[in-house]
Amino acid sequence: MTAAPGALNAAAPGLPGLPGLPGLPGLPGLPGRLVEFVGALRKKGIPAGTSETVDAGAIMGVLGLSDRERLRAGLASALVRRGGQREVFDQTFDLYFPTGVGAAQSARDAAGGDALTVAALRDLLAAALADHDLRELGRIAELAVDALGRVGTPDTDSAAWSALQTIEQLQPHTLLQRALDARNAAAAAGDGEGSGTGTGGGGTGGTGGSGNHSPGWDAADDPGGGSADDFTDRLVRDEIRRDIARFRQLVASEARRRTAELRGRERMTRYAVRTATDRVDFLAANHQQLAELRTTVQPLSRKLATRLAAQRRRASRGSIDIRRTLRRSMSTGGVPIAPAYRKPHPRRPELVLLCDVSGSVAGFSGFTMLLVRALSDQFSKVRVFAFVNAMDEVTDIVKHGDGDLSAQILREAHVTRWHGSSDYGEALGDFAELFLEAVGPRTSVLVLGDARTNYGDPNLAALTRIAAASRRTHWLNPERTGTWGQGDSVAHDYARLVEMHECRTVEQLSRFVSRLLPV
Repeated sequence: MTAAPGALNAAAPGLPGLPGLPGLPGLPGLPGRLVEFVGALRKKGIPAGTSETVDAGAIMGVLGLSDRERLRAGLASALVRRGGQREVFDQTFDLYFPTGVGAAQSARDAAGGDALTVAALRDLLAAALADHDLRELGRIAELAVDALGRVGTPDTDSAAWSALQTIEQLQPHTLLQRALDARNAAAAAGDGEGSGTGTGGGGTGGTGGSGNHSPGWDAADDPGGGSADDFTDRLVRDEIRRDIARFRQLVASEARRRTAELRGRERMTRYAVRTATDRVDFLAANHQQLAELRTTVQPLSRKLATRLAAQRRRASRGSIDIRRTLRRSMSTGGVPIAPAYRKPHPRRPELVLLCDVSGSVAGFSGFTMLLVRALSDQFSKVRVFAFVNAMDEVTDIVKHGDGDLSAQILREAHVTRWHGSSDYGEALGDFAELFLEAVGPRTSVLVLGDARTNYGDPNLAALTRIAAASRRTHWLNPERTGTWGQGDSVAHDYARLVEMHECRTVEQLSRFVSRLLPV
């Protein structure tokens, strides 16, 4: 690699400050690279526009290119606006502003001598974890990817660098106890040298390894029930675990950088950089992404509650009273300068949710239930019903539950009959027969589901009864509009009866809540 870690090599040819990497055609050098970088961020869901790009350029002019991490922080301050975007920014930054080109110098030096084996790399990694040496972890990540990460045939389209292959061979998680033992041995050696053989002076050791406490301290007084050494070991273990996670990130970043040199930054940004949290597809989200989505509920709910409150304030003036306005305009020559409004009768609407909690749709329904619970103050009444092929009220579970609501509902509520496949016709029929009193002229009904009936009867009559009893009914479908009607989907049939909206991401859901949900 032509640049040392932590700095951009300004002496290399090509783009100033970026070794051998040209900018955009027609916009050479650093400005072209910056514009290309901002364009890549927009494609991954970070809405950076012209003004943010200008700010980023000014920041680059002030900070310069001598300190790469300082440049990263400066650009992030200009381009990142919301939570959940920083990881996307960092991964894209590493592709467009890399530490250098090609293999690291340490990897080249290692290749010039004896080849590094897996055992040798594990020894280096264990030592770095024991010493909590983050710079050394970065160097080992470069060595490991260069030695273990190559996949495919060199100089062909199949050539690449794999972080997964590197991690599988190194298995850094198995080095936790080894690094802990090494750190404890080093600490014991240091204590022995400092305390000598006597019992005075530095004699704070005492018995039981409780040297950090007063002489009257006893392990039984510890509220955790353990010794000081046990507590210290837990802290050290947590620190080593964080270092192992950091090492995994460094390996992934190095593999992306090396592969981008072969396949292009644009392609790597498209396929290897994660999408911003609010752009994650509910149906494609894994458990980690769903957990991250759940953490966004509270800040998102505060933002949406502010919007709904503003809409309610604007609507509280009531409609224009034409007769009173015309009478009032007589004093101004017939010009209605001061309109008169009818006395408003503000009432917060009621909300009823019908949630499909089967299969992959459960993640979408669970997140929406959490969001509605956080927004419950914006409605006079909220009732939640869940179904797979049978309908049951789950308002209390949603109100008091925590974590994965869909899983809790499947355990505690009667949402299935003799089979576990979703059946919208049966579920809607249950609601129309058993719970229709929950819907009134002030009630808005939201149906959450993909409208896939497993080729059963869609029971359009039941949905018609529900829509007729409500103030308005919306259907939020987490599938792409292009897939509606394919296979066992009857989305188009339901869409003829109620408004159906594509709602695949948090961004689309928040747009629906802020624009279409009644206030």
